[in-house]
Amino acid sequence: MPKALRDAVRRALANPALREALDRNAARRRAARERARASLPQPWDVMRHDARTMRLRVLDRWDTLLDQFVQRVRAHGVIVHHAQNAPEARHIILDLARDRQVRRVVKSKSMLTEEIALNPALQAQGIEVIETDLGEYIVQLRGERPAHIITPAVHLRREDVARTFAEKLGIPYTEDVATLTAVARQRLRDAFLTAEMGISGVNFGVAETGTLVIVTNEGNGRMVTTLPRIHVAVMGMERLVPTLADLALMLELLPRSATGQVLTVYVSLLHGPRGPHDPDGPLERHLILVDNGRRNLAQTGLRDILTCIRCGACLNACPVFQEIGGHAYVGVHGEPTPYPGPMGIAVSAGLFGGETFGPMSQLCTLCGACAEACPVAIPLPELILRVRAGEPQPDPYAARPAPRGAEPSTRALLWAFTRAAEHPRAFRALQGPLRALVRAGGDRWPVPWMRGVQEPLPEVLSHPPGAMAGAEEPTDAAAAQPPSRPGASAMDDLWMSFLRAWQQVDGRVHSLPEGEDPARALAAWMRAQGWRRVFAWAEDALPFGVVPALRAAGLEVVHQPDPNADVGLTAATLAIAETGSILIPGGPGRPLTASLLPPAHVALLSPQATVERLAQGLAHPEWHPARAAVLITGPSRTADIEMTLTIGVHGPAAVWVVPWPDDA
Repeated sequence: MPKALRDAVRRALANPALREALDRNAARRRAARERARASLPQPWDVMRHDARTMRLRVLDRWDTLLDQFVQRVRAHGVIVHHAQNAPEARHIILDLARDRQVRRVVKSKSMLTEEIALNPALQAQGIEVIETDLGEYIVQLRGERPAHIITPAVHLRREDVARTFAEKLGIPYTEDVATLTAVARQRLRDAFLTAEMGISGVNFGVAETGTLVIVTNEGNGRMVTTLPRIHVAVMGMERLVPTLADLALMLELLPRSATGQVLTVYVSLLHGPRGPHDPDGPLERHLILVDNGRRNLAQTGLRDILTCIRCGACLNACPVFQEIGGHAYVGVHGEPTPYPGPMGIAVSAGLFGGETFGPMSQLCTLCGACAEACPVAIPLPELILRVRAGEPQPDPYAARPAPRGAEPSTRALLWAFTRAAEHPRAFRALQGPLRALVRAGGDRWPVPWMRGVQEPLPEVLSHPPGAMAGAEEPTDAAAAQPPSRPGASAMDDLWMSFLRAWQQVDGRVHSLPEGEDPARALAAWMRAQGWRRVFAWAEDALPFGVVPALRAAGLEVVHQPDPNADVGLTAATLAIAETGSILIPGGPGRPLTASLLPPAHVALLSPQATVERLAQGLAHPEWHPARAAVLITGPSRTADIEMTLTIGVHGPAAVWVVPWPDDA
């Protein structure tokens, strides 16, 4: 074991405070994960087998799906950039920031931005970078790296956080977690409202619809992607799912494995930037698709690690990680990696080099706990053994002597490609001959990307979502179809199932008195709550008579994003019984910030608009044209400080569902 790695391990083992923090995290994560698994709609092994099959299928059809995804995303008005490596990704984002005179950036948690070392690059150009996830904010204040891919401050106790806040923020020393969280919320609210650019990661990209999917609990991810005038999403090019049904499968497994939740509080479903009549959303949305070694990794024996969905379950299950934490995983000369734990051993060796990070494989007992915990059934012990054996092997093309300059055939090809790319008709005309040349050239091509891709270049797709040529069949085709209307008794059962699930995630319900005008009854109840300023959807986006009734009751109603509102009032398109979620699409007259900025949120919902399964909710056609939509499952929350649950972070601390009669 290299000295730097051995010293890092010894420091970790000699730190009793670290061991205490890690023990607390591991015990609570395991218990929460087991409870959440028990609620899966199918057996755990069946679902993770399906997930593994789907993720491997993505790699088998990588180029086809990536091309399909990019075309869908661009059709939504998103500007797509391709970055071959970390410097290129940083350069793209820095150029965007400079060209648009960005001085402040707010970020939601993204391990990929850690991977490409984005923050130091932005700061070197005088741009203020503020991490807004509570755990990331804490470690940024301390000048540290995240210690876990899901729980960045897992290595800290509450007294550590209390000292940091007292020293860095100038507040009186307190170990009360709710107070510490409230301070962070207050300090970060101004940053959200004044930043010119928001940067996020992407959990999944849906090929058939061009949807960017971001799962969060605190609400900062929604703030970052909605409030600044520019949103930049940074996505690893392997994070694709073919269909919305496949997305549903991933969403059933990821939160349960990561945090022990049936579903995260917020699932943001993002399409384009703000439309001409939209009340909120970014004016520009950019997507940076990052390779940074992923293509090469796919050609090695570590290929399976590209199916990882970054849930962190293997870290929580690993007995070695539980003893030493994430900061002890370093390279031969002490080089840090953003990816610790079992998955980090394979990812770090695969992306950053086995010579530097291969020795981390010695931090593994091969007990198999990581493989048992993995929701996509990655054979992690097998991959770690391959790292020990010297994987990844060098790229066979990289081993060839480099010419002094590009070969004449390469220069001619690149010149022709550049000229054709400037003229869309010529570029389309060349696709057929180019496809034939790629197939015929095989290993003889001088340009590496033309050698490494196994599939022929895909046809340009021009079909609407759901009708793509050669598209994958959904994992559960029946579940992906919009539901037929059940009978009255079945609908009542579904509604009651939703209410139980909603209340289990700390959602609240207020039923209006029968026989009264619902709009007046709603206004009276809202006034009785002490709310005076209501950030509401437009009058025609809410049930008839609601806005006039609110004003008649003496409530001030505003329709533009207002951080000083007492409560937000929206409608909800549907309820999902199995997860206790409501679906809210944005659009003209329907600001999504009404469900985000105020400290309380009220959603009007017809009980008849209840579906059973998450896949049915995602298949519902009403949200598909929206530039953004969100699934909400209870109030915002965090457990980033000592695994202590705190309700109300950046989003509302109270979320009410008000059943609304269809005939009102």
